[in-house]
Amino acid sequence: MRILMLGNSFIFTNDLPRLLAQRTGAEVIHHTRGGARLAEQLNPSTRLGGQTQAALTNEKWDYVVLQEMSHGPLTAPDRFFDSVARLCAQARQNGAVPVLFATWAYQKDGAGLKNKGWDYDEMAQGLDAAYTRAARENDALLAPVGRRFYEQADVQALYDADGIHPSLAGSCLAADVIASVILDHQAGREVSL
Repeated sequence: MRILMLGNSFIFTNDLPRLLAQRTGAEVIHHTRGGARLAEQLNPSTRLGGQTQAALTNEKWDYVVLQEMSHGPLTAPDRFFDSVARLCAQARQNGAVPVLFATWAYQKDGAGLKNKGWDYDEMAQGLDAAYTRAARENDALLAPVGRRFYEQADVQALYDADGIHPSLAGSCLAADVIASVILDHQAGREVSL
């Protein structure tokens, strides 16, 4: 099994591809850049986009995992929904199943939220709603990592010191959720949104 992960630092922090490979037995490749948005993955004129477009055209993948910049679904929803639709279509043309890696709200009472002037619950619910809608509209699998963060953040140290990126425990949780969705799909078990 081959998995291509498209995103940014939420993927390369703590080497999430390695953690996912350990849980699935898959070869996991990532095309990432700090702060990258999914729209960049579509642009063959950028280094990242050129790499991704070549991989989706010339290589075979079983799953393509899509992760938007942390606040992109909230601050640029039209661009998010358009990018997801286009990348899901490309993944399917490749014969791959698209998986949306739904991310988390910034740490409750942390500087990231305060800097944006956002409420923790609103950010968490907004991200979950955007990723769920995108998964439904594109018949993609949903890996609800943000939901698990929301459920467990009070009892686990899931955030790095910046209150935005995942700690190792947060990356392990993300790997567990994404792996579970992929392995359930491979086994023919129902994967619900």
